[in-house]
Amino acid sequence: MATILPYRGILPKIDDSTFVAATAVITGDVEIGPDSGIWYGCVVRGDVNGIRIGAGVNIQDGTIVHVSRPFGTIIGDRVTIGHMALIHACTLHADSFIGMKACVMDGAVVEQGALVAAGALVTPGKHIPAGQMWAGSPARYVRDVNAQDREMMAYIQPNYVQLAKEYKKTESEL
Repeated sequence: MATILPYRGILPKIDDSTFVAATAVITGDVEIGPDSGIWYGCVVRGDVNGIRIGAGVNIQDGTIVHVSRPFGTIIGDRVTIGHMALIHACTLHADSFIGMKACVMDGAVVEQGALVAAGALVTPGKHIPAGQMWAGSPARYVRDVNAQDREMMAYIQPNYVQLAKEYKKTESEL
């Protein structure tokens, strides 16, 4: 069973349809929308500010989502966050994609349909426009998201929603 804890009297609000893996930890001022998945080894810690996670989001294994005093974290609908990413006090708009081991820092904004490549470091306050791909450390504009990228993004997100539903069903049968 996942560890879901209050912080300063605030208990996370998690939609009943969301899958939260047994080894995930969610604490404090966190709200998670329907049909999302918080996978194994994730930490979602809303202590000094709030975290809002939309519908159909998948936060893959080993990812950390945190906040800072000036900035909460907002993750829009249908966002994919790859394994072992660090999402810290930033905004990820709907349909954006964050690659494995990417780091998105305080005050950064990733607009709708943008893609942050695996291993990228999005520095504080950086603004990634809609439909662009950024990569590197520090992250920089590489090119516009192309048809192949959009196809990959459109494939992964709904598949993770389905996978989360299967895991949730299996868990309820135990």
